[in-house]
Amino acid sequence: MDIVIWSRIQFAMTAAYHWLFVPLTLGLALVMAVMETLYVVKKDDFWKKTAKFWMKLFAVNFAVGIATGIILEFEFGTNWSNYSWFVGDMFGAPLAIEGILAFFMEATFFAVMFFGWEKVSKKFHLASTWLTGIGATISAYWILVANGWMQNPVGTTFNPDTVRSEMASATAFWEVISNPVAVSKFFHSVTSGWLTGGIFTVGVSCWYLLKGREKRFAKSSIIVGGLVGLLGCGCVMLTGDASGVHAAEFQPMKLAAAEGLEDGGRGAAFTIVPGIRVPKMLSFLATHDFNGYVPGINDILRGYTDNDGNVVPSVAEKMRMGRTALDALAEYRSLRESDPAAAAAARAVLEQNVQYMGYGHLEKPEDVIPPVGVVFWAFRLMVGIGMLMALALLLTLFFAWKDRIASKRWLLWAAIWCIPLVYICGQCGWIVAEVGRQPWTIQGLLPVNVAISSLSAGAVRTTFFVFLAVFALFLAIEIRIMLGAIRKGPEVEPENA
Repeated sequence: MDIVIWSRIQFAMTAAYHWLFVPLTLGLALVMAVMETLYVVKKDDFWKKTAKFWMKLFAVNFAVGIATGIILEFEFGTNWSNYSWFVGDMFGAPLAIEGILAFFMEATFFAVMFFGWEKVSKKFHLASTWLTGIGATISAYWILVANGWMQNPVGTTFNPDTVRSEMASATAFWEVISNPVAVSKFFHSVTSGWLTGGIFTVGVSCWYLLKGREKRFAKSSIIVGGLVGLLGCGCVMLTGDASGVHAAEFQPMKLAAAEGLEDGGRGAAFTIVPGIRVPKMLSFLATHDFNGYVPGINDILRGYTDNDGNVVPSVAEKMRMGRTALDALAEYRSLRESDPAAAAAARAVLEQNVQYMGYGHLEKPEDVIPPVGVVFWAFRLMVGIGMLMALALLLTLFFAWKDRIASKRWLLWAAIWCIPLVYICGQCGWIVAEVGRQPWTIQGLLPVNVAISSLSAGAVRTTFFVFLAVFALFLAIEIRIMLGAIRKGPEVEPENA
């Protein structure tokens, strides 16, 4: 298990580091596009210089985010080669589309946006700014299609001849890209980026007000950033509701872990913190029915009957059917040339049990339980910080609109501290999403202990610490560059400062 643990730690560290940059890229893209739109509409150079300042910070963040994303994709092949082989037919398609279409789109228009202020017309430049953000958003969609499939593997069938999960038709491809888990995850992730970008813009602008600098710039940026952040916050709440319903439907163990729910039932209560519960609220959030049935951890282990009357087998029964599928697969592959009739019979057995094949690799039923404490508290931190963000944005917008924000020093400091908090909130969201679905790399089909490469734990440990040092250096350089740009400030005229 050392190799499994270290491979997971390394991938988690890379993914968490990458997610420091993605949400700010998505959020600042919208902030600076709105500001440049105001410049083109109002024909006021103040908005041009305001947009250029935030664009400078966007560019630094964008560059480092690309580097970390490339490393993340390489790790699929280096550390998770069995996974890459198993899902290559499906997983490669959205990542290839992301690279060929979305990445080149955002890279092309990024060059025009950043270097073309005096070389192209105002409207063409504005279009380039919007298309850079749209390209980054499309890029996120294709990546989250791949991630959503891992959470809810639809549109593919297992091919025993290649031992791969494959898309058999164009219809299957559309099923993959319209996967409800991927769609809700996409909107949830992108709008959380808007929240991050809004909080970042407001926090930095409040620093200028604390220093008594660039007051018009700061107040104007607070209004734009605050509106973007509030829009993102509202959308995050709506899409979070959809994510909860999908977790209840496709990943009930994740939902049970996030709630610390040992024994479920109808009219299940939602736990705010241990000892404080809201009656029937969990059932409503999970099923949109106050009396809906929500299984707990023990119910999932024992087997239960869902809200549609379907009998869900116990984990022990799924393990038995999974081992039957694995035995049938081995028999089919050994007999497919020497005894076609026996091979066909084995294949029939495999197809009857293939949906539980991943369970055949588990050692005991309790292996399907993720780290409950980690998921439980990560979910509450995410929700609690999100509510604080909404309150902070509402207050800063209100006082900025009333032109009283500069005198509220406590609120200015609170807005600045919201910047690290919003990053913690985003990381907690991914902890719930990814730790909550353990032990699976692909839900129900492939556990992590089968997905890894044939490497030594020592090799992975070594590269982990190398990556950790490199990432820490990159982060320190990026923070230093961004702080330097913030201290220098926007290039606005003194009368407009």
